[in-house]
Amino acid sequence: MRVIRSKSFIGERPWAALDIATMNGITTRLHWTDQPYKWHINDGQEVFVVLDGQVEMHYREQGVEQRVLLDVGDIFYATVGTEHVAHPQGVARVLVVESEGSV
Repeated sequence: MRVIRSKSFIGERPWAALDIATMNGITTRLHWTDQPYKWHINDGQEVFVVLDGQVEMHYREQGVEQRVLLDVGDIFYATVGTEHVAHPQGVARVLVVESEGSV
């Protein structure tokens, strides 16, 4: 049993992660960041939940860049092959559920 207070988690660097669970090859991590990530495509599906702050998610559909502003409680679902990058607007904490070993 474990209780995690996400607002208390502060990373030592952007995209620092607190591993919460690995179940059947799927990882759940809490990330803290104040900097954008990098453009990437995950090996599998990804669920990205904003727990604190705001994140502008950039993604490409048929080669065209799109953007959506995610607030607390919003969820971004990246299907296999979705190229994307998260840009926090200040400090943000996000919960990411993805295949173990994903970028």
